[in-house]
Amino acid sequence: MDLFERFITLWVVIDPIGTIPVFIAVTAGMAASERRSTALLATAVSIGVLLFFLIFGQILIDALGISLLSFQVAGGIVLFLFALTMIFGEPKAETDKRSVETDGEVAVLDGPSPAIFPLAVPSLASPGAMLAIVLLTDNTQFAIGDQLLTAVVMGGVLAVAYVFMLLADPIIRVIGISGAAIISRVMGMILASVAADAVLSSLLEIARTGSL
Repeated sequence: MDLFERFITLWVVIDPIGTIPVFIAVTAGMAASERRSTALLATAVSIGVLLFFLIFGQILIDALGISLLSFQVAGGIVLFLFALTMIFGEPKAETDKRSVETDGEVAVLDGPSPAIFPLAVPSLASPGAMLAIVLLTDNTQFAIGDQLLTAVVMGGVLAVAYVFMLLADPIIRVIGISGAAIISRVMGMILASVAADAVLSSLLEIARTGSL
């Protein structure tokens, strides 16, 4: 597999362009500096996750007996659940906090950062991206040099994704928070459709082959 094929494969599974509406949706209530730090953290976490699968993914998947189709079904379900939060949830940052009552006092705890979920996983470091990395660095097919080249290409695609997320900032200034809320609902519907298609395609393939 040449460099161009690796780039196209990783571009499709990471999908930097498709991350833009998700980024806009989850950062609509943030200041510009918070959006930049969120984009940077999401990119860094994605690199870390995919590097983990590049180094240890083949060992882990072989040990657990997990198939690509199983990953696709799981990833589709996770994306569908997140799409529902985009459609029905509040578009503001307050949804990332939760309160608990302890000894008669209410404490507000920070929830998972949107940079971690859903931006890093499963938007950038999607199940498809994880499996693609494993396949492109198969120890039985690719030498160490080829695997390092794949890592460089992966980093390049994620760098492009980071730039695209930074460009979402002027988009927010133009459309405003209300516009971002509308986009969130529309993109949630699209994302739900994509997730459903991933699950159905995987299930049809399982039915056709008769195995995972």
